[in-house]
Amino acid sequence: MKTLIKSIVGSAVVAASLFMGSAVTADEHVPASADTQAKLKVLIADPDRPERHTNRDKYRHPLETLTFMGIKPGLKVAEIFPGGQGGWYRRIIEPFIKESGGEYYPVSGRSDWPAESVEDLPYGTLDMVFVFRAHGFLIYDEPAQEHVDELFKMLKPGGYFGIVDHAEREEVEQDPVAKNGYVKESYFKAMAEKAGFKLIKTSDINRNPKDTKQHPNGVYSLPPTLAGWVGNDKFRAIGESDRFTHVYQKPAN
Repeated sequence: MKTLIKSIVGSAVVAASLFMGSAVTADEHVPASADTQAKLKVLIADPDRPERHTNRDKYRHPLETLTFMGIKPGLKVAEIFPGGQGGWYRRIIEPFIKESGGEYYPVSGRSDWPAESVEDLPYGTLDMVFVFRAHGFLIYDEPAQEHVDELFKMLKPGGYFGIVDHAEREEVEQDPVAKNGYVKESYFKAMAEKAGFKLIKTSDINRNPKDTKQHPNGVYSLPPTLAGWVGNDKFRAIGESDRFTHVYQKPAN
């Protein structure tokens, strides 16, 4: 219990310090409008969404997360490794963007990005880039920094980058290949700032204080993966991972 409390308090302190250092431009970023939220609610409530998707809404908070990130109609956006046509967030974001006259670019995990630019991806012109729990793009094949640098190049000046990822305990050393699936907020923030990004907002929307981050198979012990099949009831009771939620901006000048 003491370890869990220490982990929760440590994460809260780090989140507060991250935000305090970036609040000067937070007012420039506007959350999704009431009209946009209404349209998102319709897409989230779509009866065609698979049950395996809707069952995760309580952990992933799609309406609150996309509202916080400031999605709006007509944007030119990319989603990194969305998981194919039936990707969890893609089923919400793609129709919203396309129906509003915007452009949606999925960057497939099977592509050679960032070793080779994805065909038709309009580098330097995107309004927004999303990364949802796709920590693999940080740690596989290419050095993590190269991936974050590439995200910076994709955005237009003044564009935004929103990420939700599995939050490692701040008191432990970051595994550079993140074998357990967790990435420290401070570790990612440092990479983003090195690439040129400015952190403007953080949120506790996707926090889960039940997650100790100390599981036999790391984050994969938790739902929806439940790797190992030992003690599943215990891991189901924890729910999905504790996650940080950040919005960064590529400076306009």
